Amino acid sequence: QGGNNAGHTVVVDAIEYDFHLLPSGVLNHRATSFIEPWQGVPAMGLSSPPHLPTGLEGWESRTVISDRAHIVFDFHQAVDGIQEQQRQQQDGKNLGTTKKGIGPVYASKASRTGLRICDLLADFGQFSKKFEALARQYKATYPALTIDTEAELQQLKVYAEKIRPLVKDGVYFMHQALHGPPKKILVEGANAALLDIDFGTYPFVTSSNCTVGGVCTGLGVPPRFIGKVYGVVKAYTTRVGVGTFPTEQDNEIGELLQSRGREFGVTTGRKRRCGWLDLVLVRYAHMINGFSALALTKLDILDTFPEIKVGVEYCLDGKPIPYFP
Repeated sequence: QGGNNAGHTVVVDAIEYDFHLLPSGVLNHRATSFIEPWQGVPAMGLSSPPHLPTGLEGWESRTVISDRAHIVFDFHQAVDGIQEQQRQQQDGKNLGTTKKGIGPVYASKASRTGLRICDLLADFGQFSKKFEALARQYKATYPALTIDTEAELQQLKVYAEKIRPLVKDGVYFMHQALHGPPKKILVEGANAALLDIDFGTYPFVTSSNCTVGGVCTGLGVPPRFIGKVYGVVKAYTTRVGVGTFPTEQDNEIGELLQSRGREFGVTTGRKRRCGWLDLVLVRYAHMINGFSALALTKLDILDTFPEIKVGVEYCLDGKPIPYFP
């Protein structure tokens, strides 16, 4: 899923759950939930909450964390906020990140200075040296950053023992799942295809691949094992934060979609921007993902509208026709 920057709201038996880090499947007591290598795991992010909602009891016993998952430290999150502030000051606009540190941790990953769960659970002395070096690097780049290295390492040492029973070799875990007794494997993606780092509306995108290709690169699943691909699309279009939005309705229609659809970002609480269904984007997403089927959601939100519009791309004599002529 990339990290806890994305949120999923799931309602089961009239109980509402907001998931940020744990896969939604953790509610199924017969399923094993796997947090894959592609995901950034916040330091202390999987410590047991003091009051568990009904249905989440014993989540640790059915949750596996890949040893290759990267760790999101507090300074990654702080830098995320600093970068957003700098963008606002320099260009008058930001990217609208959730400030959960996902962009900076992927930057650490790409520069080969990131630290993974396997580093934390191996030699803690070596981990401490690498952590201190990474902290110094960030301090040099962002002088205003405050990092209590000693205090954080003490917390991380305790955290390591808490999550140790949950951690497995992610590659071998998936290999066993694919080649052992037949299993139903459902991969849950976060964010939308148009937020993909490579194929989305760059630069207003997330930091990972949230198209179906991320299943292979994120989980270590060989392409030949990919089965059916389900595209989930609302009956209208929404977007959290800034970025291009051709069918946006910045008017009473958009407000009605927002209020009736309860369109709030699960992680940030921000109102989602709303507009008519953009079939151009749906077709584009299908080109990349090759959907086996589409699951159309929230169609009931439109049932009080006297008129419904969709964005359709077509040309007349080589000239594009507006979305809503």
